[in-house]
Amino acid sequence: MMERKIVIPGTLLGKTDGGKQGRGTFREGDNIYSSRLGIVEERSGYINVIPLSGVYDPVVGDAIIGVVEEASKMSWMVDIGAPYPAMLRVEEVPWRVEFGETSRFLKTGDVIVANVLFINEAKNIDISMRDKHCRKVDEGIIVEIQPSKVPRVIGKSGSMVSLLREGTGCWIFIGQNGRIWIKGKDNQVATLVEAIKIIEKEAHRSGLTDRISKFLKSKSESD
Repeated sequence: MMERKIVIPGTLLGKTDGGKQGRGTFREGDNIYSSRLGIVEERSGYINVIPLSGVYDPVVGDAIIGVVEEASKMSWMVDIGAPYPAMLRVEEVPWRVEFGETSRFLKTGDVIVANVLFINEAKNIDISMRDKHCRKVDEGIIVEIQPSKVPRVIGKSGSMVSLLREGTGCWIFIGQNGRIWIKGKDNQVATLVEAIKIIEKEAHRSGLTDRISKFLKSKSESD
């Protein structure tokens, strides 16, 4: 297991025979180096560097939560927290949309769950709502955190998000772009939001799972 530590651009992270090149890294020969300031993490055999802060850096396949900015004749422009908006085309939604009727289905300000479908060299981004988990968000609340802190909210093998679900009784969906969709009773949602903010603030510290477990237990006992 690779030690979680802060690294700077150019830091040698390891050899390619010890792990695959992941996000926030580059390769020279058999060596893998950090390409940004962040926390080094090994996950599923990949060596990644999670940025300490910054905007969302989309990757094809990411599940994200977006906000519709504009509806045109055959597509929508969607804010996904990246430097540029993403395009959602009518052929990538689960409805039959006639020409010019996009605003009947999604209008400015609507919130959606989607997947990153395509990114080209010019950083044009296409997203899709064709997967079964994709939908329009009609209830609950959206909480935003730094995208770099998403792995800590999920936890190793989903351990942290499982703890949050069990400790609050809330339904939770985490977008890779740092937006989190929550549904539940008001007091449970308030506890979950507080726990998420603690995780975001203390993401760089060890022993975080134990502290969150104690926090949720204390909240449960006081209710």
